[in-house]
Amino acid sequence: MTTFLHDGNFFHGKLRAASSKLFWLGFVLVLLGLAALAFPIFSTLAATILVGWALLISGVAVFVSSFWIHGTGPFFGANLFGLLSTGAGVFLLFNPLAGAVALTLVLGIMFMFQGAAEVMFAMEMRPASGWVGMLISGLASIVLAIIIASGWPGISLIALGLLVGINFLTSGFGYIFISRSLKE
Repeated sequence: MTTFLHDGNFFHGKLRAASSKLFWLGFVLVLLGLAALAFPIFSTLAATILVGWALLISGVAVFVSSFWIHGTGPFFGANLFGLLSTGAGVFLLFNPLAGAVALTLVLGIMFMFQGAAEVMFAMEMRPASGWVGMLISGLASIVLAIIIASGWPGISLIALGLLVGINFLTSGFGYIFISRSLKE
């Protein structure tokens, strides 16, 4: 039995159709990566504040909407999740340095999962040229996760900005390599 991921014609056809979009995605990621590397403390604080706002807004929305299901089993869980998200958002906004420590750990975990996903994507691409770029990106994400784990929490002030920058660069180049190989 063949799935759509293992059907080379379908998978590679979809990628070829999106090759120019993959290039521009890669290009934007490279630019963002360079900016994050140039200003790592600013990038760290910006990421912390962005996540803080996202948690605050989503937490308030979940808390308010939990009352729409008042009287049902999921009410308490939704209500609690909304309060916790709101509290986490407020904490990050008012304590961005302490929040950067926590977010650095979360980012390390995320990089591990992203790296695994990119390595799997590269293995799916393996017959095509350019798959090595995505493999390198995946391996770089895994190495970044290990660096975070080994230096945490001491590296948190600049680590988040530097790691986001490096991750954007490697992912951007990975997408650029794949987009170029699909045009051949």
